[in-house]
Amino acid sequence: MINNYTVKYHLNKKFWKTKRVFVTGHTGFKGSWLCIFLKLLGAEVTGYSLKPPTKPNLFTLTNIKRIIKKSIISDVRDYKRLYKEIKKSKASIIFHLAAQPLVRHSYSEPKETFDTNFSGTLNILECVKKIKKVKSTVIITTDKVYDIKKNKIFKETDTLGGTDPYSSSKVCVEFLFSSYINSFFNSKNKQMLATVRAGNVIGGGDYSKDRLIPDIYRFYKKKKKILLRNPLAVRPWQHVLEPLSGYLLLTEHLHDKKIKRLQQNWNFGPNISSCKTVRYVANFFSNSLRLNVVNAKTKNKTDKSKKKVFKAETSILRLSNHKSKKFINWHPKWTLDKSLSKIVEWNKQIKFKSYLNVCEDQIKDFLKS
Repeated sequence: MINNYTVKYHLNKKFWKTKRVFVTGHTGFKGSWLCIFLKLLGAEVTGYSLKPPTKPNLFTLTNIKRIIKKSIISDVRDYKRLYKEIKKSKASIIFHLAAQPLVRHSYSEPKETFDTNFSGTLNILECVKKIKKVKSTVIITTDKVYDIKKNKIFKETDTLGGTDPYSSSKVCVEFLFSSYINSFFNSKNKQMLATVRAGNVIGGGDYSKDRLIPDIYRFYKKKKKILLRNPLAVRPWQHVLEPLSGYLLLTEHLHDKKIKRLQQNWNFGPNISSCKTVRYVANFFSNSLRLNVVNAKTKNKTDKSKKKVFKAETSILRLSNHKSKKFINWHPKWTLDKSLSKIVEWNKQIKFKSYLNVCEDQIKDFLKS
């Protein structure tokens, strides 16, 4: 049990100013937003990742490589290169976001998924163990690590699952983290680590495949109806800035307080009021973009090109954020409707401002909330 203490929920710019931060997965959607966030806070960022996974992508559109200290295009599975670059960056903080994040892709490429998610994290942990300059490490996993066969609001102590290659690889990461904490990062070692689990992250600049809102905008551009695979599924929707602010706040605690009992798993999910159906989100954009919504069949589907069967997704997924609220005083700032309106606003504003400026404006607005 963690001792109860409270702090005001605001990020400490003095803490982040000139901090050297190493971000893996900086070319992805969340990684790009995190780099912009860190830069606004005054941190010195080194990014390490594969090339951006989509075209277009937020990393290129915002020209992130120009606003951070160094952008390294490489693979977290390459231990020697990873170790060399972390050492060279002189980072005291690491955010490990690099992953194969897509459930459907994990069915087609299970080995790649496990190699990237499990072995990549193993490499990070080995680097941190050997590089004492690193004081705080936050490892991003997923809300899908839980045994989602159960209909409940999941808290950090609930049973883990792993029904598909992606979620299973992340469950393995959680066990790996626990093993390293108990074996190497105990009371004698002053380095601090934690794993974090967010909900269904949304926001401007997401161009990923098989994600609801990017798909909606693709339908919109093609002037087609919105096709829903699982319209009644309930998801913990949250704007990307919500969990990122949680990761940053947790890092401040890890770095300054050095309380070993903070070395745990943390949920940074939305309030239950933001856990709505897929249809609810689709209808919001249907009204905003004037699109029709059509239900697709929710039975198992087969990818004929690769003969792989994709199981129907879980019907309800919700996270408890009680622990984060109670012990580090983090709480969601934006409602679901506010988050969805920010995506509509983002897509309108990029017609008049640079992508980077639009992202910066939304971060500033978020910090004022």
